[in-house]
Amino acid sequence: MDDSRYNKPMKKTKVVIVGAGLGGMSAAISLAAHPQFEITLLEKNTHLGGKLNLKETQGFSFDLGPSILTMPHLFERLFVMHGKAMQDFIPIEPVRPHWRNFFEDGTVIDLTHKIDHMLVNQSLSPMDVEDLKRFYAYTEQIYELASFVVFDNQLENTAAVIKKKPSLKLFLKMDYFSTMDQGVRRYIKNPYMIDILNYFIKYVGSSPYDAPALMNLLPYIQWKFDLWYVKDGMFNISRGLKKLIDTLPQIQIKYQAEVLNVTKHGNHLSHVHLKDGTTLEADIVISNMEAIPFYEKITKESSRFIQKYNQKFHPACSGFALHLGTDKVYPQLAHHNFFYSKDSKTNFKNIFHRHRLNEDPTIYLVAPMRTDPSQGPKGGDIIKILPHIPVIDPKKPFTQEEYATYRDHVLTKLERMGLTDLRKHIVVEELWVPETIQDMYNSNMGSIYGVVSDRRRNMGFKIPKKSVLYDNLYFVGGSVNPGGGMPMVVLSGQQVVDQILQNDALKMIK
Repeated sequence: MDDSRYNKPMKKTKVVIVGAGLGGMSAAISLAAHPQFEITLLEKNTHLGGKLNLKETQGFSFDLGPSILTMPHLFERLFVMHGKAMQDFIPIEPVRPHWRNFFEDGTVIDLTHKIDHMLVNQSLSPMDVEDLKRFYAYTEQIYELASFVVFDNQLENTAAVIKKKPSLKLFLKMDYFSTMDQGVRRYIKNPYMIDILNYFIKYVGSSPYDAPALMNLLPYIQWKFDLWYVKDGMFNISRGLKKLIDTLPQIQIKYQAEVLNVTKHGNHLSHVHLKDGTTLEADIVISNMEAIPFYEKITKESSRFIQKYNQKFHPACSGFALHLGTDKVYPQLAHHNFFYSKDSKTNFKNIFHRHRLNEDPTIYLVAPMRTDPSQGPKGGDIIKILPHIPVIDPKKPFTQEEYATYRDHVLTKLERMGLTDLRKHIVVEELWVPETIQDMYNSNMGSIYGVVSDRRRNMGFKIPKKSVLYDNLYFVGGSVNPGGGMPMVVLSGQQVVDQILQNDALKMIK
């Protein structure tokens, strides 16, 4: 009897991943836990990690991308599935306090890692802390329901939630009919704490006055899972994941591999074509490039389809990222800091409804040398400034003069609020505007955080990970469910692999 047919090697499923941001890396690593996949990871830039990026100059080491790590257990999964420990690749340490919050009237409030510790702030009363505890209980309930939707069942729109669990009680517990701001104000009376809790929306680049109350799970996540810094800089997340990938022979990385288009056969993608003339066969395509730019530039869908998607899944805000190296230390800064606008509601309206650069923005400022002095020269400071600003309006983009004026507003505000003579002490300066972000990462209109969370547009749901147009196309990253922020982007890569393994199309390939 001839047994040769039983000895033939199993045909590998060819997976091409477009973009090696955190979502693409997570998908590649998760796929590599299954021997049937042959994975090609394409990156148009010269580094892995997407918006995790680095610039080193004159002794300063600037993390150009994300600066806050939460939910490290989602990253840990990638190492555990290959029998390794994350701490051997990405050592992390907690940040204390979580944030320092500065207000125009001179009030300073530290957001501590435990609610009971908030009484270290003299401007808060025991009643304020009791309010926070009631708010925490409310956010815990929202998180548990979000876990059912996002983590346990990967439900990707309101209709899917209703089908899975048709219960009015579920929606009431999720505070479905409120905005994030309304949810905060139901429990919190202290005006400073209202601004602080509302600004957790920074994680997803949206407005608390538009976002659903579901987004109040964000402060719960930070309190429950803590806030972390990666030893020697946040870019070491990318380096650690790359080190893990190097141990996985199923994954081939191609740098400076920009995708131009694909070959389509009906609702199936068969080949991916690169700018250098290379063509790759693909059984499955995973895009870490945002969904709308991919549909617009790679599969070249109709303007009607793009317009419909942009309406429902409008991009979240962009940022004005000013990275400064100074020859002076500002000791009043913590690792993470916020300088609040006098009028937060107007600030958010200008970003999301009026398309204006606010003269008095809320400013997020990172001073990483508080935790890690090795990031810059002794006697100096690293100050990363990131106020949120509108995405690019193709009909009326901001001019260089408008950006220069905005820079002056930002620096004037910081100098007024305690960073004396900041301009005089700048040694190194690096500025990224929405156009920089769009060019570097192919993000939709220069968005940093993918799709906006808006109660009227999408109830906080993002684009589905499985393409609605092609049977073997999937998306990962901040533009798709479960959403923006490093943990959710990493989770999207893991969840996409779950979907692929369950998909009938894969069974047919086998």
